Amino acid sequence: MAGIYIHVPFCASFCTYCGFYSEVLRDSALAGRYVSALCREAASQRGFFPQGAAIRTVYIGGGTPSLLSPSQFEDICAALAASFDLSAVEEFTVEVNPDDICRSGGRELLKAYRSCGVNRVSVGVQSFHDAHLKWMNRRHDAVEAGKAVELLTGSFGNVSLDLIFGYSGLTDEEWEADIRKAAALGVQHISAYQMSLDAGSMLSKLADKGRYAEPDEDACRRQYFLLQDVLDEEGFVQYEISNFCRPGFHSRHNSAYWAREPYLGLGPGAHSFDGGRRRSWNVSDLRAWLDGAAAEGETLSDADIYNEKVMLGLRTSAGVEATLIGESAKHNLSFDAATGRYSIGRRDMFVSDSIIRDYLKTD
Repeated sequence: MAGIYIHVPFCASFCTYCGFYSEVLRDSALAGRYVSALCREAASQRGFFPQGAAIRTVYIGGGTPSLLSPSQFEDICAALAASFDLSAVEEFTVEVNPDDICRSGGRELLKAYRSCGVNRVSVGVQSFHDAHLKWMNRRHDAVEAGKAVELLTGSFGNVSLDLIFGYSGLTDEEWEADIRKAAALGVQHISAYQMSLDAGSMLSKLADKGRYAEPDEDACRRQYFLLQDVLDEEGFVQYEISNFCRPGFHSRHNSAYWAREPYLGLGPGAHSFDGGRRRSWNVSDLRAWLDGAAAEGETLSDADIYNEKVMLGLRTSAGVEATLIGESAKHNLSFDAATGRYSIGRRDMFVSDSIIRDYLKTD
């Protein structure tokens, strides 16, 4: 199994909390240069996967891929099809923002997605409360969020929705309303992330100046448990720390990451993995990438591989094989005799980072 990830580095504006690499798109010509360079990069990487490797997933993320025009998106997909055998692709995901779907050209964008084979869409809603959306510097309001999801569920049979919790000012009542609203809209997948102070983000800078304080751990734990309980009640299955789906609708692309399957990353800041020991990444700078800056990389040691298997495996409900951690397993893991695997218990997922650290090898 193999996958392709494409990073679209453009955003219409920066969200308060975001620390991912992106650039505000002010020049349409720059987007055109990006698309042309991406198509060339795809052609140059056609030999990345071993002969016979089946590409099962494609994921176009960002940034904000929905800022690209229908023709630009179609050009990217044509370049992929010209360079790789996509006949075995099971899941083709694109990330979108609600405001792009609701604008006048939104329907043409959805038409382009369908014609290119997209069968899964991930929409960044984050909240259904206008005051919180404004504070996050999101470009949509609650009404647009609902409308966008309705348009998407009417066009695709697999829609994922992103939410954020664990930030100052969000009440438990508001959070429960967000979760129930998302479930009621008929999406098949919900990803919910606790807000963090990402380096370089506006939020991190506000915190450094004493203008923002994170909520205490008890409040975040309470909201995480609320997330688990409400989605369980709504028929969703938790399969990873932050990811919940209706049965059969887990993210195949992300699940392949956690299983250490090979993937090729295209675009500035994109990462690649050969499925064994080699990881590489493109420069996180659009102009340097356009100028042909070489990718960097590393070769993993045995300890690195072990730690990756532990970190990635214990993120998921499937956990890790007992033979991986052997006699080091402690009381903070659950053992399933039927599968021979250790996993982190449902409630302990909230403190998964500290549990995982117990099993990592250090130099």
